[in-house]
Amino acid sequence: MPLPIFSSRLQSSYSSSSSSSSSSRSSFPRPKPRIDPSLTLIPGLSNDVSRLILSFVPYPHISRLKSTCKSWYCFLSSKTLISLRHRRDAENNNRNTLSDLLCIFPQDPSISPPFLFDPVTLSWRSLPLMPCNPHVYGLCNFVAVALGSHVYVLGGSAFDTRSFPLDVPLPTSTVFRYNFVKSIWERLSPMLSPRGSFACAAMPGSSDRIIVAGGGSRHTLFGAAGSRMSSVEIYDVAKNEWREMDELPRFRAGCVGFLFGNEEDREFWVMGGYGGSRTVSGILPVDEYYKDAAVMDLRRNGGEKWRLVGDMWGEEERPKLGKIVAVDCGKPVFFMLDKDLILRYEIGLNRWKKESSVPKKASYDKPVGFVALNGELHVMILLDGYNLMDTRHTRQRSNAGSLMIHMYDPKKKTWRSIVTKPPFNQQLDFRTTVMCTIRL
Repeated sequence: MPLPIFSSRLQSSYSSSSSSSSSSRSSFPRPKPRIDPSLTLIPGLSNDVSRLILSFVPYPHISRLKSTCKSWYCFLSSKTLISLRHRRDAENNNRNTLSDLLCIFPQDPSISPPFLFDPVTLSWRSLPLMPCNPHVYGLCNFVAVALGSHVYVLGGSAFDTRSFPLDVPLPTSTVFRYNFVKSIWERLSPMLSPRGSFACAAMPGSSDRIIVAGGGSRHTLFGAAGSRMSSVEIYDVAKNEWREMDELPRFRAGCVGFLFGNEEDREFWVMGGYGGSRTVSGILPVDEYYKDAAVMDLRRNGGEKWRLVGDMWGEEERPKLGKIVAVDCGKPVFFMLDKDLILRYEIGLNRWKKESSVPKKASYDKPVGFVALNGELHVMILLDGYNLMDTRHTRQRSNAGSLMIHMYDPKKKTWRSIVTKPPFNQQLDFRTTVMCTIRL
């Protein structure tokens, strides 16, 4: 069974016993008050109708409404709210009653809180900090993936004060998930092999599972360094267990993973990444990037075997694959952001073809975010960022910077743009920012 861990951290113990006891008490949230669920939610309306009305509130605003009254706090903190929202969404064939929310991890989630962003209402909501390990710092290259009403944070690379030498990053196998129903972090069974910068995909269905492949120990502070691996594992959510699968055909790290097909006819695609490395003039290490993909057959009679898909570029000279996302256009379609170009992957031709261009070119000396939300491609560009080393007027400039999002609809082949003010206290760096989508 997963062990629930609350977001607040244990404070350091003091010499006096009274201070120590008060510190331990403050490390856990206060218990929820017992409230009669039959209390009226909205005067003049039945509670069934009132619950339905409240279920239409955008999810990032729900925490702000809990203090309205005791009956609202009881309902908005219950399992009924999310189950009602998902049931209403399932009954709607167009699946437009709920929108996908973007979960953004700006930095190490045990140091900087993650945020939820609703692109429809342009609203933000912070989440609690992930439990902190006092011996580990600088976590990066982890993977976040959503499954049901949970967000899973898997693996990553970090520095461990218990290891020697101290300046060598190590991969981790830890797995946490945030439970949106209980509003707590839970520690799960660790992966069999520690890894960071790996391919990962959630597999919803009759038996919810998560599959991971490849990875290594690369840290963002280092260039072409760290280990590579080819191991593959799959996690059974109900059993809270990991098991090994057939390894990748070769070592692969820095790759991305996607599912293709339905539950009965499903494939796991692992694209891009790097394997070996070479040196320039015998001094400067340079990665050798892959321009192909490996595909595992996940059908019941498929045997979970791998096959290789050849070079996706053909005669074009490209150093590596760009940022890739998958959009459900009746069936999964892969799109890539390559500077100011949007490319579509043609499976039959095994080629990337131009789909469109970003309306307003970004300054590409800065990284750009790329994610799929609600069937659209979102190109995220940070505007008016500020220097992290400038600590003057920190309070006045804590919300400095704007986020421009260009959204492309692959079905209508149209663009639209929005601008929002992110609530971060630091400049967002899309080279290290981890993002995933969740439907709540």
